[in-house]
Amino acid sequence: MNKKENLSENQFTWPICKELLLLVLEDKVSDVFVCELVWERLFYTKVVPLNDWVSSPLTSIYWAEKFVKAPQIISERIASVHLTRSIPKEHKQGLKNFFNFKGYKITELYPRRTRRATAVNWLIYWAIDNNCFSNDNDVIPRTSSPPANPAKGHFGDPEIN
Repeated sequence: MNKKENLSENQFTWPICKELLLLVLEDKVSDVFVCELVWERLFYTKVVPLNDWVSSPLTSIYWAEKFVKAPQIISERIASVHLTRSIPKEHKQGLKNFFNFKGYKITELYPRRTRRATAVNWLIYWAIDNNCFSNDNDVIPRTSSPPANPAKGHFGDPEIN
């Protein structure tokens, strides 16, 4: 069965919309939340009793072999590198093209922020490639203020490596 033929917005917890992606860039949702957005679209599934995410038959062989358990996209550099590499060249400028994003100032550069930007760029690519952008900006998660220490993240986020 072809993944694209079977995609349904209903199978994902949160639809990808511009407002949601801005919340990620503005650091108003946790790193855990950002990872879950990506994991669902890489077709990792949550094993509730273990509170763990594992590859499924729909997870690409590349991701399933590299990461049997869903990788921490924000806290682990190697996972972010693999996510970056999985964005086709023609979609590398997604943030710039979609949001007119000019990047961060040097004083705003933290691994968490750049990895969040990578995640958003990948989500833009994924939504375009799968024709899954939602116009429903009303379906967004509860937000929080950006963390007091942007290098550390939100309460409960994994430590940055």
